[in-house]
Amino acid sequence: MTTVESGTSRPRKTSHGGIPSAADATAKVHQSAIGSFKRWGRRHPFVRYGLPMISLTVFGALGLGHLLQGSKDIAKVKDDQEWEIIETRKALSRTGPVNAYNPKKISLEQELQAVQQKVNIDDYEYKRIPKPDEGRSG
Repeated sequence: MTTVESGTSRPRKTSHGGIPSAADATAKVHQSAIGSFKRWGRRHPFVRYGLPMISLTVFGALGLGHLLQGSKDIAKVKDDQEWEIIETRKALSRTGPVNAYNPKKISLEQELQAVQQKVNIDDYEYKRIPKPDEGRSG
């Protein structure tokens, strides 16, 4: 058994009496890929911290937009269903929707007379309002 030195500090053993196997080659490539990725992250902090943050923000906004559009579609369908119900109720009655609101016919003069009957402007009494200095002693 012989040892093969790689970029790491610990020696690796090879199988088959000095001939490196496919597993050893894969492990060596894997170790070098990890090492280069770590160096890449140290040299370029934007790739390590900034790019994931920006991508999370962009994809989060796109996802939220998609979810909101779905809720708007559901609200539109609900509104359309309610509108169809109202239209069918109008169609069932000749004068408009069933249990429609019928306001009373009241003029402004009638309202004025009703308010004047409730409030008597001739019946009042004087009440003295204390000055700000009267309540204090001293």
